[in-house]
Amino acid sequence: MTKAYSDRLDDAVGIPDVFEVVKLVVEETLGARRAGLMLGMSELGADGAFVGAYYPIESNIIVVNKSPIERIRRAKPKLLKPYYFHVLLHEYLHSLGVYDEWQTRSLALEVSERAFGGNHMVTRIAKDFNAFFTGLMFATKDYNPPADAAIELVKGFDKAHLSYFS
Repeated sequence: MTKAYSDRLDDAVGIPDVFEVVKLVVEETLGARRAGLMLGMSELGADGAFVGAYYPIESNIIVVNKSPIERIRRAKPKLLKPYYFHVLLHEYLHSLGVYDEWQTRSLALEVSERAFGGNHMVTRIAKDFNAFFTGLMFATKDYNPPADAAIELVKGFDKAHLSYFS
């Protein structure tokens, strides 16, 4: 395990800080990066085929569902940062052009193991998401978000590229 990644994740204050760790890990393990992403938070519910997050193909936004975050915050607060990391990593890989769900899950596990080692909570979640978040699932291939779901943009999400807007 690279302690620096673990320390950075531990020191992350919110979801934008966790995303900075995701980008660093992906760039250093896969040599890939993507700039200019936005994060939207939306109430997509917690029952049904989707509750984590989604990345609309060929867009510049990752949309994270508020429902599981609130459930985790109340029931398992120590898992919130690893959850953020895993969900953001998964969707960030989609934004890099990895669209197949099984390939994305496999690559997320590989990246997590290389960066954090096999025993870190990030890797354990990537190995068996449902063991930690029973009832929370990834999107199915045919998932379409509700047309009326409001999306709130998170300020300061892709910190490395904020100078374009200052």
